[in-house]
Amino acid sequence: MLSIIVVFPKIEDAKNIRNVLIRSGYEVQAVCTTGAQAITLVNELDEGIVLCGYRFSDMHYSELHNILPKSFEMLLVASPTKLEECVNSDIVCLGMPIKTRDLINTIEMMTLNYNRRKRKKKDTGRQRSSEDRATIDKAKAILMDRNNMSEEDAHRYIQKTSMDSGTNMVETAEMIISMMREY
Repeated sequence: MLSIIVVFPKIEDAKNIRNVLIRSGYEVQAVCTTGAQAITLVNELDEGIVLCGYRFSDMHYSELHNILPKSFEMLLVASPTKLEECVNSDIVCLGMPIKTRDLINTIEMMTLNYNRRKRKKKDTGRQRSSEDRATIDKAKAILMDRNNMSEEDAHRYIQKTSMDSGTNMVETAEMIISMMREY
């Protein structure tokens, strides 16, 4: 599970956000008021989300972001005018005033995206089994036969459908085979 660290210059703000997250079922690892405290915590953890404000007493959010390890993502909460200054596409932004539903949905989205990337990274490291290749080949053959596609087009179709649906190619091929069997 991703660790969540809440960093705001005012401890009351940080604690309020922590309480909202806890009530929604998220585990908040820590609450802090300075970038240095956040960096110390991040170095003790494997992966997570740093939910923070725009400026702390010791640094700016962008300085903190530059120090964060790749396994951590940042959710910046700031006024709309401050968010306009944020040009880094790696930082997820949420405007103030914060609505509880928006905060929870954003954390949920970040968690899902992180888990998807992690799963994808794990999947790319291994080779497909002969059964998996056979399943993909069978789905390609069905597409080639029924839709008059070339092998390359069928492969591209399975690949694109897989990416669009967030499933791996074998699962997509299995769906194609089961759907085509019905017709």
